[in-house]
Amino acid sequence: MIDLGKYAFAVLASYGVSLALLAGLIWQTLVANARARRALEDHERGKKDG
Repeated sequence: MIDLGKYAFAVLASYGVSLALLAGLIWQTLVANARARRALEDHERGKKDG
């Protein structure tokens, strides 16, 4: 592993936070896509939104 010196914790924590945020955004996008797809399918079948 690369020697990060006294900033090792800050650098690794920043990478961790960045990865967690990216994962959250990807998850949110997938959930919104599934919700929109379901709403479109319901609309195409002639259902009313509740």
